[in-house]
Amino acid sequence: MVGRLGLLQLDSVQAVCRSHYLPVYSRLGVYDRDHLDAWLWRSGEMFETWSHEASIAPVDLEPLFRWLKARARAGRTWAGLAALAENRAEYVDAVLAEVRDHGPLTAGKLSDPRPRDGSWWDGRSDGKRAVDWLFRIGEVGSRRIGNFERTYETFDRVVPAEVLARPTPTEADAQRDLLDIAARCHGIGTAVDLADYFRISPRDARPLVAELVDAGRLVPATVEGWRDPAFLHPEAVRPRAVKARALLSPFDPVVWFRPRAERLFDFHYRIEIYVPEPDRQYGYYVLPFLLGDRLVGRVDVKADRKANGGAGRLLARGVFAEDGVDREQVAGELSAELDRLALFLDLDGVDVGRRGNLAAALRSARR
Repeated sequence: MVGRLGLLQLDSVQAVCRSHYLPVYSRLGVYDRDHLDAWLWRSGEMFETWSHEASIAPVDLEPLFRWLKARARAGRTWAGLAALAENRAEYVDAVLAEVRDHGPLTAGKLSDPRPRDGSWWDGRSDGKRAVDWLFRIGEVGSRRIGNFERTYETFDRVVPAEVLARPTPTEADAQRDLLDIAARCHGIGTAVDLADYFRISPRDARPLVAELVDAGRLVPATVEGWRDPAFLHPEAVRPRAVKARALLSPFDPVVWFRPRAERLFDFHYRIEIYVPEPDRQYGYYVLPFLLGDRLVGRVDVKADRKANGGAGRLLARGVFAEDGVDREQVAGELSAELDRLALFLDLDGVDVGRRGNLAAALRSARR
C-alpha cells in the first residue's frame, strides 16, 4: 500500500486519530495501529522527511530528497532556521553533539532548551529550532513516540548505511524520478498535479515532465473537461469499474491537492480547522466519503473517547450529501462505514447529529 501511495503525510490534529492512520484504513480496513507504528518507526524501511509537508516515506527514496536538504543548507529555504544556524553556529553544533552523544532525545530534554527572546508567538525553544534545522538539512532524523512527540537521533541511526552510501542524484534527476513516482501513484494528472505530490514547484516541474514524455516515461493525454494537458503513467491501469467505499483523511492523496479533487469529482473541499466556528460551512474535521468512483458526501466526525463512561463514541456531528446522489443509498453505505470506523478506533458505537442534508436519512438508516 505504501508503495502505491509513495508516502504518508503526517499531521498532529487527532479529532479522529492521527492523520497517517486514515489512508491506510481507507485502503485496508480495520488493522492494528500499534503494528503499523512499529513498522513505520522501527523497521528501518521508512523514515520521516520533509516532502509533501511532513511525511514518512520508504528509505529507498531518501536519495531523491537530498536536493531539499541542499537547498536548505544554501539558505534557499527555511530562512529563519538558516539565520539561526549562521548566527549561532556554535550553539547548533553543540545541540548536534548532544543528540549524537545522548540521542534519541526530545527537544525538551536538551540541556539548554530555553526560549529565544521574543518567541512568545510560537513558543518554540532555541533547542527545538536547532534540532528542527538539523532535521531539515539531514544531520538528524526523527521517530515518533507516545503522544506523537518527536525524538531526535543522528540521521545514520534512522536511515540504513546502505541507503546513505548511494550516490546523490542531481536535483533535476531526483525531481524527474519523483514526478515519475507521482504519476504512478496518481495514474494520470496535469503537470501541476504531479508537481504537488512531492511539492516541487510547477515552474521546475513543467520542463521535467516534458523530458519524461520524450523518454517514454509519461504519455500525453487529454481528459474531458480538463483545461490543461494531462499525463498518463505507462503502467496506469484503467479498470472497468471502481468498487470502493471509504472515508478519506483531509491528508489523503485522493483529495490533498484540492484543485485536482474538484476536477476529478466536482467536489469543492477545504479543511476548516482554522476557520472560526461560526464561519464553518461543514465542520471542524470533515472526511470526504468515497463511494464507487464518486465523492458523494462528507462527514464532520469526532472520536469522543470520554463518552459512554470511557468506552467512547464516534460522533457524526454533521452529515452532508452532494447534489444528485441517491441519499438513501448513500446513507446506508455511510452507516456501515461509520460502524467500521468506530470499530477501527475502538469506540463503542456511533452517534449521528442533526446537522446536514443527509442527517435525517442516515438516522433513519440506522434504526
